[in-house]
Amino acid sequence: MISPMKPSKNLIQLLITAVAVSVAVTTTQADVSLISVSEAQAMITQPEASKRPIVLDTRGGYKDYFRAHIPTAHHLEFDTLRGTDQAVPVQYLPDDLTQALLVRAGVDKNRLHLVYATGDALPNDEVLSSSMVVYVLEKFGIEDIRIVDGGLAEWKKKGFATTQDYFGNPKGKLPGKRNPGVAASVTDVQRHVGKPGNVLIDARPLNEFRGEDDVWLRKGHIPGAISFHWARLMEKDNTHKFKPFSQTKAALEAAGITPDKDIICYCGTSREGSLLFFYLKHVAGYPKVRLYEGAWKEYVWLHGKSLPAETGGQPAGMP
Repeated sequence: MISPMKPSKNLIQLLITAVAVSVAVTTTQADVSLISVSEAQAMITQPEASKRPIVLDTRGGYKDYFRAHIPTAHHLEFDTLRGTDQAVPVQYLPDDLTQALLVRAGVDKNRLHLVYATGDALPNDEVLSSSMVVYVLEKFGIEDIRIVDGGLAEWKKKGFATTQDYFGNPKGKLPGKRNPGVAASVTDVQRHVGKPGNVLIDARPLNEFRGEDDVWLRKGHIPGAISFHWARLMEKDNTHKFKPFSQTKAALEAAGITPDKDIICYCGTSREGSLLFFYLKHVAGYPKVRLYEGAWKEYVWLHGKSLPAETGGQPAGMP
């Protein structure tokens, strides 16, 4: 009897890689969610270029992009999407300008988008640049988006290659229909607060919620808001890596943040709030979540700085 040939180790590895790529491609569905670095790496390196995702590096430090980035990553610096409007800094740009920037970055209604920055430990908050860009993409009708869980730090930890080569996407094409319902205005916030079943969440650090900071024009928070710092949702050893909902569910419930509530998130400039928005809507699966885009920096300036503010308070759901 002739013994069957044993496949070589190289052949086995090739087969495993091919299966991983095939699974990553065939199981992808239009969604806004998280993706592991291993799944992202399989998609980015697959042989057929037309099936590779659009990769967006959202870091604010352009020199960090020059030093090292994920292969095929197009640098879309998050703050290019904001600017001063009627004296208020870092407001979202008008839709026509935002559309032009997204199209130039290759954002496309028919493609999957992988978004990442970096992580490590507080006070590093670059993950907020990713959640902010994802929020803008979602508002402009893009439906297929993943945040790379763990970001560049996790990518390097897994031993995946980085590059210094530039990469630019061809021009993209945005959907004809946008999704403005994810946004809340200051008027929406005022109508929202204090009504049964409604929750307004301040995602900033507790000292800013209390008014014990040197940052803001006026101190404190919007009356009726609860304090839930965005970092409570992240792993301590990598602030770009999200805790699974099973690990945060009890803390959210203790804070009164439950899926039956109508929720508006806000923060200082809308980055921290965007992470809370992303987590509640796309990780926890809460159905009614919006982001107050103007955020505290707008609220404190409007109507001759006359809108009410409160100071003090404790983090929601904690003793």
